[in-house]
Amino acid sequence: MMNTDWQSFLASKNANLSAGVVHDFGDAAAERAAAETGDILCDLSQFGLLQVSGEDAQGFLQNLLSNDIRDTDSGRAQLSSFNNAKGRMLASMLIWKQGDDYLLQMPRGLCEVMRKKLTMYVLRSKVKIADISDERVCIGLSGDKALAAVQGLYADLPADGMSVAQVADATLIRRDARRVQIVADVARATEIWQALSATAAPAGSPCWDWLDIRAGVPFILPQTQEAFVAQMVNFELIGGINFKKGCYPGQEVVARMHYLGKAKRRMYLARVMTDAAPLPGDKVFSAADPAQPCGEVVNAAQAAHGGYEMLVVVQTETADAFPVHLGALTGPRLEFETLPYALP
Repeated sequence: MMNTDWQSFLASKNANLSAGVVHDFGDAAAERAAAETGDILCDLSQFGLLQVSGEDAQGFLQNLLSNDIRDTDSGRAQLSSFNNAKGRMLASMLIWKQGDDYLLQMPRGLCEVMRKKLTMYVLRSKVKIADISDERVCIGLSGDKALAAVQGLYADLPADGMSVAQVADATLIRRDARRVQIVADVARATEIWQALSATAAPAGSPCWDWLDIRAGVPFILPQTQEAFVAQMVNFELIGGINFKKGCYPGQEVVARMHYLGKAKRRMYLARVMTDAAPLPGDKVFSAADPAQPCGEVVNAAQAAHGGYEMLVVVQTETADAFPVHLGALTGPRLEFETLPYALP
């Protein structure tokens, strides 16, 4: 659940909250429209934070995750994954370094599960893993004017995607050309929100999820744990895998697919016109084999102009040759859209 002081603050700003997540600030449709073309300000409490600290923290994470954690030493954030021995993703995450500690941001519903899982590997390492989700507030901003407003508060706004700036009272993470994330304690986050809401319209957390979907950035959720090898969700295309870093759980499977094979399933961006929200793990079908699903939903969010947009893993041959439908062959048809990066 969200920090109670922060929750009370957001409620005072007319936030409609459910299960610790801001659904909207009173006009969800207008907020979705603003996310597409305007400037928005989002609470990111759908994500939580694990803090990995101790003198062995770097080596500990280097031995477990798909990316090279040493790259965060140069003021960079990175995407990474934790996989099982078969190369199936248990979690995807955004990572950055704060002082000597590493912060792992992932869907909040996975934080406690992953804290326990990672703790199993600590053994004699000098490492501590703590869930600090309620100690920090994450705020997301999108839009040119919103970024200019952030720069009015912090002159050293990171200039390029995935760069990080540590300032006296916050951490700034440049997610992409139009988005930045601010991480601060509750007291400072309240002041930041007040200052930036004069320029950027407060919007529900699903608007940020939609922006991640449009950017082709997936997040593993409890419903999709162990469903995908990293390349199936295009993780190597968005900087989530380092193929030269050495061993980690599932590394042989991930490397074999990279060097010797080809991903037979890939993640696509699609729109579907339906009143019922697609859920992570929902299956999709095609006439290629009506009795068997040809893929499944990774993430989905309501789109600005009706229906839902989603990231969906589909057999590549099927996606190229057959109509794909949600839920059953008689279900609503997916309309594939263009990702912001090229598939192999």
